[in-house]
Amino acid sequence: MLTAGIDLAAEADRTAVAQISWQHGTATVVQLLTSADDEAVLRSIRQADKAGLDCPLGWPAAFVALVSAHHHGQAAVPANGTGRDWRRPLTTRLTDRVVQQQTGLVPLSVSADRIGHVALRCAGLLARLAADGRPADRTGSGTVVEVYPAAALRRWDLPCRRYKSAARPDLLGELIDQLKAAAGWLDLGEFEALCRGSHDATDAVIAALAARAAALGLASSPAADQQEAAGTEGWIAVPAPGSLSRLPGPAS
Repeated sequence: MLTAGIDLAAEADRTAVAQISWQHGTATVVQLLTSADDEAVLRSIRQADKAGLDCPLGWPAAFVALVSAHHHGQAAVPANGTGRDWRRPLTTRLTDRVVQQQTGLVPLSVSADRIGHVALRCAGLLARLAADGRPADRTGSGTVVEVYPAAALRRWDLPCRRYKSAARPDLLGELIDQLKAAAGWLDLGEFEALCRGSHDATDAVIAALAARAAALGLASSPAADQQEAAGTEGWIAVPAPGSLSRLPGPAS
C-alpha cells in the first residue's frame, strides 16, 4: 500500500507532500517534497491508495446557505440578534465539533479564519480530480480523506502543540525523536533531516500516517446520521487512541 499525506497551504511554498510505502510490517517514506505545486499534489493523490489531506474539504452547510441567501438579499436572522450561539454553526462544521469533543482541539474555522484561502485551493484541486473521473468522497470513504495532524498526534500520545514554534526549533526535533521511538517500524531515511527542519514536512508525514489509519478502519468515520453533513462539509478522520502501533498491520 502507498499512502500520501498533503500539508496543504494556499500557495506552493508552504505545501508539503509525503508518500509512505507499507510493506511487510514496515513503513518507508519514499518521497517528501516541500514547495509542492498543484501538479505535485495531484500526482501524489493519483498515485496513492489513500491520501490524507490536511485541509477542510468543504464549508459548513449553514454558512453556505447564509451566504447564498445574503447574496440574494433574503438572509433570515434571529430577532434576538446575531450572537455567538447563532454564529457557531456558521463557523464550525459538524466534524469540527466532533473533533473538539473527542480531542479537546479546535480545528480552524474554514469560514472565519485564514484557512479559508487554503480551502479555496483545495476546492480547485478536488475539481480537477473530479474532471479526471476521480471525484473525492468528502466522507473519506474514497481515496482522499481529510486529516488533522494535531489530532492524530494527540491520539498517539505525541506532542501536538508548540512544535511549530519558530522560537523553539528544538521542539520539532523532540517530536521526531518521540515519533521514531513510538514507531520503530517507520523509516524516514534520507528525509529525516527535512522533517527536523520543516514542520510542514513533518505534518505531511503525519498526514500520510493518518491516511493509513483511515485505510485500515482505525480512524473515525461518520455515523449514519452524520453522513449527509459529512458528504458536503467534509469529515476529519481522527485515528483511534493508541492506534499508531497497529498501523504496520499485516504484510501489504
